[in-house]
Amino acid sequence: MIKVGEYNLLRVKKEADFGVYLEGIDQEVLLPSRFVPRETKIGDELEVFIYHDSENRLIATTQRPYGVAGDIVLLKAVSTTKQGAFLDWGLMKDLFVAQSQQLTRMVPGQEYLVKIYIDELTGRLAATEKIDRFLSNENLTVKEKDLVNLVAYRRTDIGYVMIINNQHTGILHHSDIFRPIEIGDKMTGFIRQIKDDKIDVILGKPGFSKVEDEGEKVLRLLRENDGYLPYHDKSTPEEIQDFFGMSKKTFKMTIGNLYKQRKIVFTQTGFKIAED
Repeated sequence: MIKVGEYNLLRVKKEADFGVYLEGIDQEVLLPSRFVPRETKIGDELEVFIYHDSENRLIATTQRPYGVAGDIVLLKAVSTTKQGAFLDWGLMKDLFVAQSQQLTRMVPGQEYLVKIYIDELTGRLAATEKIDRFLSNENLTVKEKDLVNLVAYRRTDIGYVMIINNQHTGILHHSDIFRPIEIGDKMTGFIRQIKDDKIDVILGKPGFSKVEDEGEKVLRLLRENDGYLPYHDKSTPEEIQDFFGMSKKTFKMTIGNLYKQRKIVFTQTGFKIAED
């Protein structure tokens, strides 16, 4: 069955002057000529995104939207009407947000955090700013130490409310933030703690694997700076954060691990790539 608002792998059934028809289990869908890859032939399988065109017909595209059904994304309003607003989501046809689904009247040129969903009445893709009804911590699908996808939702006195895997909410505390964050930012993190229905999250990966990832970053920065960097135990946390984008604690763990692996050596003023 063809799934609206998602990527589908469909076989090319026949050609037409204006594109090719793709074969689903229960119907055919047009892929317009402008989106047909070169040298496509009957029998080929293509990954396409399925949505409705302006005449309410199913249509396929090889363009990739900024989000699919179920995603929570930051999109820019491009036009408004009395009925609602239209958002740029990376396709030729803009995404509609009904007036009733806006928290405040949208303004062209401004960005808004919305959830993409399929309207139950029309079966068409739409967006809403009223995200809270889609989020719940009552039946959790995550556990402590799980890697998760995060979206910055709103700022609070203690940190940021983060949307977890488009389903739950958690707190990223100010003390665990070492980079600028804007509402709508997407990032990877993990579940630090779950207490009752309250979740604390951390950016990056848990434990040693995070140090491994940061180690690759440090080695890249070394190579980009002729194999030497003037940072050490006496460097301030601000200096470390500005250059490496990590806390001083993570920096010390990372270079300590690289030293044990004999990938770097320390000098009086910093550290450098170890010679083979």
